[in-house]
Amino acid sequence: MKVELCAFADEAADDVKGQIDALMRNNIFKIELRCIDGINVKDLNEQKAREIKRELDAAQVSVWSIGSPIGKSDINGDFDSVIKDLKHILRLCKIFECDKIRVFSFFTSDYAAAQKEVIERLRALVKLASEQSVTLYHENEKDIFGDKALRVEMLLESVNGLCSVFDPANFIQTGETAENMARIRKKAGYFHIKDALRFGEVVPAGEGDGDLDSLVSELNRDAVFTLEPHLTVFGGYAAIDSHEMKNKYVFSSRDEAFDTAVRAVKNILIGNGYSYKKGCFVK
Repeated sequence: MKVELCAFADEAADDVKGQIDALMRNNIFKIELRCIDGINVKDLNEQKAREIKRELDAAQVSVWSIGSPIGKSDINGDFDSVIKDLKHILRLCKIFECDKIRVFSFFTSDYAAAQKEVIERLRALVKLASEQSVTLYHENEKDIFGDKALRVEMLLESVNGLCSVFDPANFIQTGETAENMARIRKKAGYFHIKDALRFGEVVPAGEGDGDLDSLVSELNRDAVFTLEPHLTVFGGYAAIDSHEMKNKYVFSSRDEAFDTAVRAVKNILIGNGYSYKKGCFVK
């Protein structure tokens, strides 16, 4: 088995050079694009995207997924604008040679009332993406319809072609049970590696209640781990998340926080019998 590391490198730096430097010093060769040069991926024009692609290619970094904000909006909001954003991101997928987009299932406080609309919207988004041979991966996120494991499971069963990216810290911060988390992580297409104390601060992987050690020890297939550490406030955070970021530790720089997060994940992998070999961890 092998585990490849990926990262939201915007947590280390705003600019493309700084993001590439952070990946290179940590031997990570995949990126999940979210914000770069201070621009959210949905707002990147195609010329800028081509420039970024050339720089990533020169560093031999591939785009694993587009970390889009699609679906991170109110369920009663304008859906036409969401469709417009997805169409643009699909064009970016061709430029970045990427076939995955991270999405959400819309903010709501009335889950029963929103269910039908959420399913219809996700079906429309999945259909649009599938026409371009791109797969949408739903991330569990606080306050969206799919914030709890059983609702995520229902969405996967109701929306043909929708896949899942598993974020343990987000589940922990909603009070999700360990049993339900273990159940849904088996269905995940890939993983966002972030840890947190229950109802509390974000911490390095393995120091919280996300049970990252069990996630690694129970893997029975190849996997990709995208580091999304959230150990310090980074450029563009307010533009993608309205929640207050609570951190247990203070770091002297974003680089230090990012490198600490990478070491924590690598230590968990090594502790479970993995060894580093040519850009990935194997067992």
